[in-house]
Amino acid sequence: MLYKKPAIPLFIAILFHFMGVLGILLTPYRDWFIANTPLTLILMGILLAASQEKIEKGFVLFFLLAFVTGMVTEMIGVNTGILFGDYVYGTVMGPKLFGVPFLIGMNWFVIVFCCGSLMHRLNKVMLAKYEAPIPVAIIKWSVIIDGAVLATFFDWLMEPVAIKLGFWSWEGGTIPMLNYACWFGISAVLLAVQQQLKIKAQNHFAIHLLIIQALFFLSLRIFL
Repeated sequence: MLYKKPAIPLFIAILFHFMGVLGILLTPYRDWFIANTPLTLILMGILLAASQEKIEKGFVLFFLLAFVTGMVTEMIGVNTGILFGDYVYGTVMGPKLFGVPFLIGMNWFVIVFCCGSLMHRLNKVMLAKYEAPIPVAIIKWSVIIDGAVLATFFDWLMEPVAIKLGFWSWEGGTIPMLNYACWFGISAVLLAVQQQLKIKAQNHFAIHLLIIQALFFLSLRIFL
């Protein structure tokens, strides 16, 4: 673990997101804060990796799989509309490959990994209350299904804000249900892969980051 004191990445994450909300909502420098969104996303990805107790092969492999899966599925979506629906990315998110910003691939990893981490933690807390052993299959499916629901909910929370900030836009201004169906399905597949890789190292920052980002988008969704 690069940061042996968990409070350091947590403080940085809270500071950047809090300042982002204030900058976008209450200052005349809204465009500057929005334009620097990629830097914040990259920093959060670095902090997430740095907070891992041990960088295992499974962790690296999952990052690569989530990144590639996110990029490929989004490329299909942007260029064909078969997945997610008819949408296009703006310029805020930085350099693109076939219409999809590279940061979107990392964003898929961060969201799915954080959702999986939270579900693992909740399962441990809940299982501690039961005396009788629960089948491993039920635990795994719980993480996959519940984690995919959580990831889809996060996208639902994020969508209106992302549109207003110019991250991406939908044809006709309407977010189709296909988008959420694809989010659930792709997230479930990635979470199933995460289960198979059996990433043992704990990452409590992942849970905090998910909550911080959710509060960030919730605040902007309400007041923007």
